[in-house]
Amino acid sequence: MVKPIQVSLVKSPIGRPEKHRRILRALGLTKMHRPVNLYSSPQVLGAVRKVIHLVKVVERQGL
Repeated sequence: MVKPIQVSLVKSPIGRPEKHRRILRALGLTKMHRPVNLYSSPQVLGAVRKVIHLVKVVERQGL
């Protein structure tokens, strides 16, 4: 079952590889500490896993 999650950027992408910056942009993370609501599909979870050191993930009850 696909669960809703909330992802927010907690570390700056400045100085990170271009691949990490493109992943953050694809997830909709453009500004620090601004949460984005997503659904935890395998594609989204794989992208989050690649930049987990830059983001904070919180499971949501329902959107």
